[in-house]
Amino acid sequence: MQYDPIKRALGTLFNKTPFTRKLFYKLLDLLLLRTWHVKKELRSFRKNNAGNLNVLDAGAGYGQYSFFMSGLSAAWNIKAVDVKKEQVDDCNRFFKRIKRDNRVVFEMADLVTFIEKEKYSLILSVDVMEHIEDDEIVFRNFFSSLKPGVGGLLLISTPSDKGGSDVHNHHGNSFIEEHVRDGYGVNEIKMKLERAGFSNISTRYTYGKPGQLSWKLSMKYPILLLNISKIFFIILPFYYLVTFPVSLLLNILDVKMKHKTGTGLVVKGIKGIME
Repeated sequence: MQYDPIKRALGTLFNKTPFTRKLFYKLLDLLLLRTWHVKKELRSFRKNNAGNLNVLDAGAGYGQYSFFMSGLSAAWNIKAVDVKKEQVDDCNRFFKRIKRDNRVVFEMADLVTFIEKEKYSLILSVDVMEHIEDDEIVFRNFFSSLKPGVGGLLLISTPSDKGGSDVHNHHGNSFIEEHVRDGYGVNEIKMKLERAGFSNISTRYTYGKPGQLSWKLSMKYPILLLNISKIFFIILPFYYLVTFPVSLLLNILDVKMKHKTGTGLVVKGIKGIME
């Protein structure tokens, strides 16, 4: 499945002006269920951490989470890193145009080697770790880069091993070809984070039954169509006109429900003791 070219095409389409870029972020916020879960966690963190602090967006991509966090608190100093230079340059241009470059900076970096010792109070990693083979090195780097004592939270969103890359057996192929692993098991990621030094590790499943259906309607089926022919860009607005209200309701249910299993995971690890 050629997922990355579709993302690049959509990014180019909506990157004409700051208004269309923000519209793109809004569409991602509505369609991508993981965004709903991540924002829920970020709002919870902000309640006790609205003052001046350093935040790392580790694997920032299009910058939608850095954009959201820069709106949560003007006192947060955000560094966003990504391995792709074109995305880093693009995001720096956009944040300069919207006059947020004084509190958000994008840099090219490989998380396998990136360390800034004891600098950050929050590290956010959304749909990144499933792309990195040497994940335990990255977890150790995260631990080293977090502040000790009060503060020091790592927040991860990643596919689970319960079909998180649309793989449901050992012989299946990942829907997202760029993944080096199909997803994490709860015990696996807990053990890896513990070995890196983290404590008070918590996990919860996302993309339960409602979320899995929403993902198929809002993401999988449209991407399958676009891989057949780009002409389906024309019919996408009509497709979403029908399916979006259903997906919206399913996303609300997924965020409000507690899932015994799911194809996504939200994982939190602490360095030190949180107040």
